[in-house]
Amino acid sequence: MRIGIYGGNVRRGKPLTSLVDEIVEKESEGFVSYWMPQVHMFDALTMIALAGQQTSTIEMGTAVVPSYPRHPNALAQQAATVNSLTGGRLVLGVGPSHAPGIEALGLKYDRPAQHMREYVSVLKALTTEGQVDHQGDVYQIKTSIAVPDASPFPIVMSALAPLMLKAAAEVADGTVTWMVGRKTIAENTVPRITKAAAAAGREAPRVIVGLPVCVHDDKEQAIARANQVFGHYYGLPNYRRQLDNEGLSSAGEIAVVGNESDVESQLQAFFDAGATEVLASVFPAGDDSRGSFARTNELLKGLVAA
Repeated sequence: MRIGIYGGNVRRGKPLTSLVDEIVEKESEGFVSYWMPQVHMFDALTMIALAGQQTSTIEMGTAVVPSYPRHPNALAQQAATVNSLTGGRLVLGVGPSHAPGIEALGLKYDRPAQHMREYVSVLKALTTEGQVDHQGDVYQIKTSIAVPDASPFPIVMSALAPLMLKAAAEVADGTVTWMVGRKTIAENTVPRITKAAAAAGREAPRVIVGLPVCVHDDKEQAIARANQVFGHYYGLPNYRRQLDNEGLSSAGEIAVVGNESDVESQLQAFFDAGATEVLASVFPAGDDSRGSFARTNELLKGLVAA
């Protein structure tokens, strides 16, 4: 199984540099990738650049950098620089984020599918060719960048709705999801993005699926804990629709939980549904948090090694 870690949490009392230590550890444990969100904390790309100096094989990604607050020219320069410093191991995940957060910044959350199509088109041109002349409805840009040792790198979009999946297939290298269940991956995400990529004459897209994961014998207790940690996602319309499609009444129910055998079979089901990679956001349940983390991590390490 191709399994990565969806991390980026700085534990209480630890310095920001502890994230670099964690990425180094995850590389040594055999995980194929390490991903971080770009939220109201540190800058994820800066952390990836730092981790790139102490690692050599692990892929590092953002899931995701919100597009509206960052001009695509600025993000292209930053991402190309980071990719150069990591020896070509960056996967840039971008997405429109959510209307409440974007509008709180004083920005308009307008035409997200068209916005993302043009945004990624500009990013792709700048990071593969070093120049762009794009005259679209959203962006009118004619410029160039010249980052030393620059090389192309994958760009994936957070895509849930049909128009977003079509754009991810036609202008990006695939999609990275969060809070999306196996049924939706199998019946909506994979068929739509694969068909659109084939129709555009492009290679099969990456379908990278991020999920909360916890090995714990008491499933109900694990789901209750997942609701404590991830429950706020149910209040965001984009995620709410995905959870409703799965017939779930809370965000915690999307989590992959159970004993080792249960979790392995659930993860395999996502690959059977067409996922090309699963990102595990490990969370603890029960009274022994450290033991819970360790148990989940040991299973995931074993699956990667197998």
